[in-house]
Amino acid sequence: MGICLIQMQDGTQVQFKSMALQKYVSAENGGGQAVTVDRDVPLSWETFRLWRVSETEFQFRSLGGQFLTCDAEGDSVTATAESPSMKETFSVERNSDNRIHIKLKSGTYLQATLANQLTADYPGKPGWDDNMATFEMIIVVNNLHGDYQLANGYGHDKAKEALTEHRNNFIKQEDFIFLYRHGINTVRIPVGWWIAQDPNPPPPFIGGSLAALDNAFSWAQMYDIRCIIDLHAAPGSQNGMEHSSSRDGSVDWPRYPDYISQSLDVIDFLASRYANHPALLGIELLNEPSASSVPLDVLISYYSKGYQIVRKYSSSAYVIICQRIGNADPLELYRANIGFSNIVVDLHYYNLFDPFFINMSAVDNIDFIFKSRQTQLQVLNKANGPLVFIGEWVNEWNVMSGSQVDYQNFGRAQLEVYDTASFGWAYWTLKNDRKHWDFEWNIKKKYLQLGDSSKQKISSGAWWFALAYWCLNSHYIY
Repeated sequence: MGICLIQMQDGTQVQFKSMALQKYVSAENGGGQAVTVDRDVPLSWETFRLWRVSETEFQFRSLGGQFLTCDAEGDSVTATAESPSMKETFSVERNSDNRIHIKLKSGTYLQATLANQLTADYPGKPGWDDNMATFEMIIVVNNLHGDYQLANGYGHDKAKEALTEHRNNFIKQEDFIFLYRHGINTVRIPVGWWIAQDPNPPPPFIGGSLAALDNAFSWAQMYDIRCIIDLHAAPGSQNGMEHSSSRDGSVDWPRYPDYISQSLDVIDFLASRYANHPALLGIELLNEPSASSVPLDVLISYYSKGYQIVRKYSSSAYVIICQRIGNADPLELYRANIGFSNIVVDLHYYNLFDPFFINMSAVDNIDFIFKSRQTQLQVLNKANGPLVFIGEWVNEWNVMSGSQVDYQNFGRAQLEVYDTASFGWAYWTLKNDRKHWDFEWNIKKKYLQLGDSSKQKISSGAWWFALAYWCLNSHYIY
């Protein structure tokens, strides 16, 4: 029976409840040992992240990162595989009410046992009654809708068709004319790591991003607009979010030296290709590394090496280093000895994504801009070292009943404060399916009034992530 793409895409978090035992499947201690069927209440050990192999085949990753595995018919299932292959790939049969059967590639079905184990030895083909091989599948979280989910879920041909249509129509030369007429002098263009292997990137990614980036540079040059290339998605994901092209929400980038080395190779590719292009302003080495998952020493080492790579090709291109997101002090990057010239620290300012902002009124939000953000910018502008860049902000908040005047006042406050940043600001994003995130909509509808600014105005590529260059919001695809 077919499986719903939206429910069963990469990164979907699921739990399995034995219909016969009324117990949940659990990877003991989050992984690394046996799998049991003995929990009355499902929590983190009982939650698995899907890796989609095909429409009916999946791999299951535990909390600790290990994959469920079974050597052969008759064996128990464990959560001990560090990487998935055939032994970690299971077929899933599903009926209309979320009951499922799970079987090995050989065709043998898994079953719960009276000893609360999960074994590959159910005799024959199970029905959909409360037998030992029938489980209820509970969708816990299904919130990753990025490039990986799009390409792997649709398959190469359909994903290529969708992305080709998007790249041909979403951003055009006319958009650069709009930016030029409104005083925007730079675009920040997010890219994914696989751009360095275009036009034939590794599966499931789709080629065409490099040609789109070349188009952006050509159009930018026509209208005296500069470009910042932003490595928005690093191999393995630096923050676990869909816009970093995480497959399942994990942050594997800092765990594997090969991923860091591969990221530096991407910086080398981009710097060598665009260093002498008159439209290049700078290269951002990594977008939004996670403070909770990316150690500062690992990040500083990467930034230092990335700086040297850019300098190998250009003495003048700005090298932009992004603050860690989460509980991190931007001054940590000012204290680091990363490079000597044209260094910029990128901060992202949102009155969103944090419970702190939930109950704020319009006045509270505006006061926060002046009292907190302005104060921080004053300190950083005076710091000895890098320039400061508000690389992402948006004219949106958690105020549910804001009027147009409220939005205008909020936008005016942000512009007044962010205009003081020594390297300027970038709005996220030029176009978006959510109107207040859409720079073009804000300008045309007069919710955001630019006025006069002495600082460079930068328009960021469109949400979610360009990967590379203004890739459409994947929610639209799904």
